[in-house]
Amino acid sequence: MEKRSLGRSGILVSPFALGGNVFGWTVKESVGFEILDEFSRSGFQLIDTADVYSTWVRGNQGGESETMIGQWLKKRNNRKDIIIATKVGKPMGPGKSGLSGKYIRQAVEASLKRLQTDYIDLYQSHEDDLQTPMEETLSTFTDLVREGKIRAIGASNFSAERLAKSLAISRANNYVRYETLQPAYNLYDRHIEKDLQPLCEKEGIGIIPYYALASGFLTGKYRTVADLNKSVRGKGVAKYLDARGLTILARLDQLAAKYGVSPGRLALAWLLIRPAVVAPIASATSTEQLQELLKSTELRLDMESLDLLSQERKKIDA
Repeated sequence: MEKRSLGRSGILVSPFALGGNVFGWTVKESVGFEILDEFSRSGFQLIDTADVYSTWVRGNQGGESETMIGQWLKKRNNRKDIIIATKVGKPMGPGKSGLSGKYIRQAVEASLKRLQTDYIDLYQSHEDDLQTPMEETLSTFTDLVREGKIRAIGASNFSAERLAKSLAISRANNYVRYETLQPAYNLYDRHIEKDLQPLCEKEGIGIIPYYALASGFLTGKYRTVADLNKSVRGKGVAKYLDARGLTILARLDQLAAKYGVSPGRLALAWLLIRPAVVAPIASATSTEQLQELLKSTELRLDMESLDLLSQERKKIDA
């Protein structure tokens, strides 16, 4: 299987990332282990999580996803075969947020403990921190790389201006640089194409899109307001149920009939050919769902199909 590099880090991964946001939320340990087993057995490596997953669940404190992944890694004794990407910066409680050097130090130790490992492959700033000098953040990350606690760093939810500034600071001070960007990106949410994607392409930064399926909308599961009750994530799909979203679904339905595949598989395959994209992130709540997602890496879209989607984009922007 083709492997792609996480920016210039030299860390190679198969072109699909398993989203860990559902672990400890809609996926309990027994099913989570089955999904992780199937993911690894199928030849994939990159698992994306965060310390803050899943604080939004009543009774949770954060770290539940990392804990489940860590328990799986220990039980399977397969750490060397897996690429772990986690994040720091989102609120984890009073005094636990941001990208200060002191807090990063505290947070990375907590993540390492939960993951039951002595290193993190990709440690990502979950969101920008305007209150902390970038020099402080990047120098701390640099020290952690030198200490062997992290291998590479990435940014999530950064503007093009701030990402470019961070790269300049890294160059000027010989700090490690952000090798990946994790933004919202899918057939509906394409704002990064204006400036972030060109910047990543120019600088050799790998894009790891989240919301790759627009919270499940691009699978075709949600087509009416009534459909929003199909899952606990349905409320997050409401914004896609407009004329634009339904037109995109119609295009996907047309191509799904042509290729004999699901709309979701098409949506992920489209992302895989976008400039600078390394591996789209999607979560699964069953092994059957995961198998369907992984098949997107085998699908090749012809120019006619790509043009159809591009024409729709032009129509939307007109």
